[in-house]
Amino acid sequence: MNNLIIFSTQYLYLLVVVLATAYFFTIPKDQKRNFGLLLIIALPCIYLVSRVAANFYFDPRPFVMGHFTPLIPHAPDNGFPSDHALITSAIASVVFVYNKKVSAVLWVLTIIVGLARVLAGVHHLIDIAGAITISILATAVIDYVLKKAKSFYLQRQNLQVE
Repeated sequence: MNNLIIFSTQYLYLLVVVLATAYFFTIPKDQKRNFGLLLIIALPCIYLVSRVAANFYFDPRPFVMGHFTPLIPHAPDNGFPSDHALITSAIASVVFVYNKKVSAVLWVLTIIVGLARVLAGVHHLIDIAGAITISILATAVIDYVLKKAKSFYLQRQNLQVE
């Protein structure tokens, strides 16, 4: 069981990246542009929000608080938010905008990664929940802004043609 937890903790996030990349190559060209734009803007923004959040909330890692050895070696730094849960939930959130079914698979993998990191003793549930919340909220805001900007741009184009 520990081997499964260790694998999920260290490597399962890569499957999320591979699946999202495979999905990207299956979508039509016009959707690729929109998907890529959302991804290129959302990922850095989500990361920046997570770094700001980490400055406001410090959560010592479970192995530090509990004085035990985690299943995987890890620095005894701030555990909030989980970087692994952050990247997987960020990708799942962006894919959700375009394909709910593929996103559902990515969300299941995200939950598995998060729970594995808790079971490995390197994160608390709040670290996982924080990463997921940051990803969902940031993606929703960025998607909304991009759609409004696109709508505004198209309206201006129509006004200039007439």
